[in-house]
Amino acid sequence: MKALLERLYNGIVKENPTFVLMLGMCPTLAVTTSALNGLGMGAATMVVLIMSNLLISLLRKVIPSGVRVPVYIIIIASFVTIVEMLMHAYFTSLYDSLGIYIPLIVVNCIILGRAETYASKNKPLLSVFDGLGIGIGFTIGLTVIGLVRELIGAGTIFGKQVMPEAYEPISIFVLAPGAFFVLAILCALQNKFKLKGANRHTKGDSATCCNGNCVDCPSAAKEKEDK
Repeated sequence: MKALLERLYNGIVKENPTFVLMLGMCPTLAVTTSALNGLGMGAATMVVLIMSNLLISLLRKVIPSGVRVPVYIIIIASFVTIVEMLMHAYFTSLYDSLGIYIPLIVVNCIILGRAETYASKNKPLLSVFDGLGIGIGFTIGLTVIGLVRELIGAGTIFGKQVMPEAYEPISIFVLAPGAFFVLAILCALQNKFKLKGANRHTKGDSATCCNGNCVDCPSAAKEKEDK
């Protein structure tokens, strides 16, 4: 159970594909004009991640090493096609909003990266939770970016008006430059909070503290001694 929870925490926080690894930037910047679009793209990607991780893990001892990447792409493309058809049938408006970016999930480096680095080397259950964690992290990233852009650029959240009538929407936030602005601001905030957490202790409080002074860092000195 601890290992499964660790995979979830890893994907959501430590290796968040949007704010930490900076992967999947094409859909992140293109479709997050609203919170609903971000949530829909994140959910679709998460389903493909989980299913492709599961199948690749089950077949990891059968797939020849020399053709593993083409096989991974075929598996991913199959699940993307299923997800696309389901969205077209049951979520038509969302399907129309996301457009070409749904089939482009096939070439999303997050999915192929997890298949190559994790699913192909680990057991099915761990691979499923790895895909779930990364998928949730990606969905949170897209939804938050979409929420901020929609709120500032249109005064709405999930299509519902939340800003007062006197509010004048800043339309640049629902255009392409707005995606870069919001992503940069959110990444800066995340880095700021991480730095605060690392610098919580002062020098000498703990052998594992970090006060921003790498020269006097106890951990760095220990690593030199070990070498």
